Amino acid sequence: MAVSDVREVVKRRLGNMNSSVGRIALIAIGLIAVVIGGVFAGQGMNLIPGSFMTGNRMWLSIGLIVAVVGIILVVLGLRRPKTGRPSK
Repeated sequence: MAVSDVREVVKRRLGNMNSSVGRIALIAIGLIAVVIGGVFAGQGMNLIPGSFMTGNRMWLSIGLIVAVVGIILVVLGLRRPKTGRPSK
């Protein structure tokens, strides 16, 4: 399956990600990932006590990765062109 075929399948299944709903979804999912990543990293660094993850460096790594992915999703959502609005 070629890359263009994969893109077509994704477009058909997910719809137009340039819509305002797609932008809002990317930003919301990204923000949730940043918060979850921050909590995981905080527990991994022993800043947030009371869990099996506290003080475990593996959760610090996982948290940082999740937070970076969240930041990327937010940036992608903010950079998408706004459609459905009249241009000036």
